Amino acid sequence: MSQTSLPNTNSDSSLSLTETVRKTVLDNGLTVLTKEVHSAPVVTVQVWYKVGSRDETPGLNGISHQLEHLMFKGTTNRPIQFGRLLSALGADSNAFTSYDQTAYYNTVQRDKLEALLILEADRMQNAQINAEQLATEKGVVISELEGYENEPGYRLDREIMRQVFPNHAYGLPVGGTKEDVEGFTLEQVEDYYRTYYRPDNATVIIVGDFETDAVLKAVNQHFGTIDARQPGDGDTSASLGVSDEGDRDTSASLGVSDGENLVILEQPGSAALVQVVYPLPNVTHPDVAAIDVMDYILTSGRSSRIYQALVESGLASDAGGYAANFHDRGWYALFVTTDPGEDLNAIARVLQEAIASLQNQGVTEAELNRAKAQLKAELILDNRDVTSQAFQLGANHTTAGDYRFTDQYLAAVAQVSSQAVQRVAQTYLTPQQRTVGFFQPTQIQDEPSHGIGEFSKTTEHFYADSPVDPAEVAQYLPPVVADATLTPTQPLPERLTLTSGVQVLLLRDRSTPTVTLTGYIKAGRANDPPQKSGVAELTADNLMNGTQTQDALTLAQGLDDRGIDLDFYTVREGTFITASALSVDLSSLIQPLSDVLQRAIFPPDQLELSRQRALTDLQIELDDPASVAQRTLAQTLYPKDHPFHSFPTPESLSQITREDVVQFYQTYYRPDRTILTLVGDFNPQQVRSLLEQEFGSWTATGKPPQLTVPAVQLPPSTVQVNRRLPGKSQSVTLMGNDAMNRTDPRYYAALVLNQIIGGDTLASRLGSVIRDRLGLTYGIYSYFQTGIYDGSFVIEMQTAPEDTQRAIANTITLLQQIQEQGVTATEVATAKRSITSQYPVTLAHPDNLAQTILDHQVYGLTPDELREFVRHIEAVSVKQVNQAAKELLHPDNLVIVTAGS
Repeated sequence: MSQTSLPNTNSDSSLSLTETVRKTVLDNGLTVLTKEVHSAPVVTVQVWYKVGSRDETPGLNGISHQLEHLMFKGTTNRPIQFGRLLSALGADSNAFTSYDQTAYYNTVQRDKLEALLILEADRMQNAQINAEQLATEKGVVISELEGYENEPGYRLDREIMRQVFPNHAYGLPVGGTKEDVEGFTLEQVEDYYRTYYRPDNATVIIVGDFETDAVLKAVNQHFGTIDARQPGDGDTSASLGVSDEGDRDTSASLGVSDGENLVILEQPGSAALVQVVYPLPNVTHPDVAAIDVMDYILTSGRSSRIYQALVESGLASDAGGYAANFHDRGWYALFVTTDPGEDLNAIARVLQEAIASLQNQGVTEAELNRAKAQLKAELILDNRDVTSQAFQLGANHTTAGDYRFTDQYLAAVAQVSSQAVQRVAQTYLTPQQRTVGFFQPTQIQDEPSHGIGEFSKTTEHFYADSPVDPAEVAQYLPPVVADATLTPTQPLPERLTLTSGVQVLLLRDRSTPTVTLTGYIKAGRANDPPQKSGVAELTADNLMNGTQTQDALTLAQGLDDRGIDLDFYTVREGTFITASALSVDLSSLIQPLSDVLQRAIFPPDQLELSRQRALTDLQIELDDPASVAQRTLAQTLYPKDHPFHSFPTPESLSQITREDVVQFYQTYYRPDRTILTLVGDFNPQQVRSLLEQEFGSWTATGKPPQLTVPAVQLPPSTVQVNRRLPGKSQSVTLMGNDAMNRTDPRYYAALVLNQIIGGDTLASRLGSVIRDRLGLTYGIYSYFQTGIYDGSFVIEMQTAPEDTQRAIANTITLLQQIQEQGVTATEVATAKRSITSQYPVTLAHPDNLAQTILDHQVYGLTPDELREFVRHIEAVSVKQVNQAAKELLHPDNLVIVTAGS
């Protein structure tokens, strides 16, 4: 095998993402990219194949995606669902198909690295594809595609892309079409596998805590013997060229007139949509860096031109864009969400006016520098964990043809001038080249049907056979060599209370030059006053609309100038704060956060714009099956006097006054109801001083308000509620019952129980039966929704309407089986091993680590829980799990909600 380790070409080494990457090519053509990162005892193993929807033709559209699904069905050596093997290893695993590639990724503790190599080498050469599996998995893929069809934005984008690329596979939907999927033959799929799944068309990427020489030896041992198969008849890439049609000018003005560049969809939906797409060159074109800087000036952040022109003006509830650059071509997309009554031609005209202003007048140095700062910060913040770093290498290598592309790209971005930005806007964003799409909803919301009554099963039942035997998994699981050094001592956060009463948790982590801040304020939806549902969310949404010291635009520009993300979102028990920044910009994050939490002024004009956006968002929510099902489940589970029963409505949002918002802010935004967590590269002493300086004088009067939460009774029998939403291809069903809170002593046993029931779609009992065996759903999973107060046990699934009752009946029978017969000792041991193995993988990402630390404080746990969690899980017994099943599962007293067509 040959080895290549090339020097970094970026003059600014602090930005290098590939300086320590080592490239190796095996004798059979397999490319291996390795990067040692020793910040946590985890490693990611990914296999990227250079095949995606770009290689497909009409009639075979979606075959790359279909094959991706089948690659989990087992091999001739291991005829078992691979998801079960990966779950047993505690892997954070998944796969995706895109335009230029199909990738399989798994992140585990470092002692599982070689096991992953064995599994991936096995399915590269020995995938078991048969007619029965193809038939079942076709149903799963169709369920996935029809789930996308529920979204008006997906349908509009699909039609526009067909117009933009009429003679190129980029105009085909990545996942395929139902018609093509139904027509795939076993021979076509097998030929596609033989053609593209070969070592010289693949890249193995390993990033994390390992020694390179030893890992390369293992890679060569497991992959080096795979024959480099020759491409077969399935190679369709040469038959699809790029359309080089001339410009099509159908735009007589800055608006849109009828012509081939206009796509109009009039279908059931909620909000109106505008999307504009321009063709762009491929990823390696020298203009790409300037195009991306242009995009950030137009669409990134609140201070961007298009956001200011459309959202801040009140014409739209949302607006944004992105530049996509792939192997053959690219495109620039702008999208707008607005009320159905708005003039969509006028919105398209505003978009073109914003672009024309940039083309004619150029950009300022402040805008240029802001865009570069945002782009650089986003790239660094997006690569803080090993999985993301491997993604970056994979995308670079398979799309751009060079794993070092990002470093070269960053160097190019640093050289972009304002003249270059103006030039690319003039070159690529001309009215003659654009395709404009309008989605005009024909009806905002059909009157829902409330079919509340006794649930009766269909005549077809799943007669539960023996549960999936984990011993079968053990039979096919590659050996894992014990690593005596894998007894990590997780550092614990420092906990302090500021003079004001704000609780703070600090954990220093110098692995990346970044900081992650999470926060929590006891100001959730459950605190909304009667008849004023939505006050909590409106308050959080308006925090950044100005303070006593600076207006909204000044706040936004201060954050955007440094690429800082600062957001607030409200859930039923509280309002969360999420933020991330480069470590050098920590004070530029803390100061505006302190300002808005203590001195927000809620300008009336901004509040009214926020209300209108909330009303539009509510229309969209009430047209989304998952959102409607979640809302209906809560309102059926919890009585009207329960604070979890209430949700915003158009009437409640319209009744909220500025005085209501100010009163809520003054009542619930208090230092003694606030927790802040900071994880990252900082000086603890300096941070303590900064936080005390900014938050130490925050004051509150009186005692903090208390929330009264009444007990919840189970329904006497199962209740089914159907909510009709027109124009939906797939239904979403939620099944649930009231359960427990986070401090319940049954919590850890319940986690183990849930892992067995539906904690993993591919490895759980529900996944094995409803998805794998019956092919009724793309996804089914379960979870315990625990918090400060009692939450619920929920099962969620997506099905075709004609399959819904069958899936419900099978699920109830499975729950009854578990409650009556219990689970096995082997199942419990497997579930515990999966949970405890995945825990350090989860904590390896700073966002997850910060959120976990925060959650422990919110729920009244000690900081030691960060270390003790694994011990708690390991101590769970089979008896405790089966007792939890008897006490927490109620298959005869469920609330079942289905929302859809």
